[in-house]
Amino acid sequence: MSDQARVAIVTGAAQGIGKAIAVKLAQEGNNIVVSDINEKKAAETAEELKQTGVQALVVKGDVSKAEDAAMLIKKTVETFGTVDYLINNAGITRDNLIIRMSEQEWDMVLNINLKGVFLCSQQAVRVMMKKRFGRIVNIASVSGILGTAGQANYASSKAGVMALTKTFAREFGARNINVNAIAPGYIITEMTDQLPENVKEEYLAQIPLKRGGTPEDIANVVSFLISPASSYITGTTIHVNGGMVM
Repeated sequence: MSDQARVAIVTGAAQGIGKAIAVKLAQEGNNIVVSDINEKKAAETAEELKQTGVQALVVKGDVSKAEDAAMLIKKTVETFGTVDYLINNAGITRDNLIIRMSEQEWDMVLNINLKGVFLCSQQAVRVMMKKRFGRIVNIASVSGILGTAGQANYASSKAGVMALTKTFAREFGARNINVNAIAPGYIITEMTDQLPENVKEEYLAQIPLKRGGTPEDIANVVSFLISPASSYITGTTIHVNGGMVM
């Protein structure tokens, strides 16, 4: 491992936005820990990352489980010696109207999307505090700002992520640990590409730029937030939504 290489953990990095983030950070020379519940796809992503000349470690795990979050950090430190950047991207949806939403649908989304951010960050800052350096970027959502019909669980989890970001930033800023969030809007991924055409049109009608974003749009902002150029930014949510929210 190069003495100059930093170590970035990206949760939910097997595909979609998480993969785009991992690719971007690898292209910039960071060694990457690909964390995902889907070990097969995570391994495929890791092999792609290695083509850029960096090292890539796959750690299978469920971020909503404390033991898995602890193991993620433990294996990272055992392999690379440290943790510099943590990108909390893992998330799921289980959409339903409030009146029909089951307790299981509520709990599953809150546990992965919000509790997972807490658990992984809690473990990572233990390493970051000792060396007085770290960057954490949490992927939130425009849904956490606007509220979205049929997504009471998802919107609540992402609003919680933004609040949690501020609390981590206040508690660990004195240790040179910057914690920020990104709130994507309508991003074109395999998941959103399967939405009905009328739903896509409704989203686009709300966007002044009249187009969806790409996973790379999010990855570019992550790159900025872990760079020295953003060293005086913490506790902030950056909105990447084409103007959907102003």
